[in-house]
Amino acid sequence: MKHITTLIALALVLGSLAPLAAQTKMTAKEKRTQTRQERKIAQQKVKEQLYQDAVRALENNTFVLEANRLIFKRGRSANVSSIKNFISMENKKATVQVSFDTPRPLQNGLGGFTVEGNVSDIRMKKDKKGSIIYSFLVQGVSISAQVSLTLHRGSNNVSANISPSFHSNTLTMIGELLTQEKARVFEGFKR
Repeated sequence: MKHITTLIALALVLGSLAPLAAQTKMTAKEKRTQTRQERKIAQQKVKEQLYQDAVRALENNTFVLEANRLIFKRGRSANVSSIKNFISMENKKATVQVSFDTPRPLQNGLGGFTVEGNVSDIRMKKDKKGSIIYSFLVQGVSISAQVSLTLHRGSNNVSANISPSFHSNTLTMIGELLTQEKARVFEGFKR
């Protein structure tokens, strides 16, 4: 009889604790959801700040595109190091560097090429989707090309098409657009 009474008392106690446990679980779930939402809002604010910095860099004509992916003429692509693959502009001079991870140093000492030229014919406009299209002509001893950057709305992600003037070997660089101060690039020997 004592055992039955103890079991009934235990069942009543457990029955009264079950709703409290359910409330605790719901609160923890709500906290996780709220934390996710807060993180998402914080990430959105960071992306928006990066976008605003990128727009200012384009307006001031002082920027660096750090490319982490290259797409060649026939659609073949390669993932590359953003430290060694970039387009930079400062004081109406542009530098384009492409470098591959090869055992041979090639012309710039890094496995690729680095060329510099003077910038002219700068144009900046916004398309229907809110992306900014920034284009310019760069001419130097080893380069003559039209460069067209597309800064996608809401982030600092950018793609750049480089179209040489004397042949059709176009190159697309995909990466992030940064200010000169935030860029972390390593420049090889110029040609």
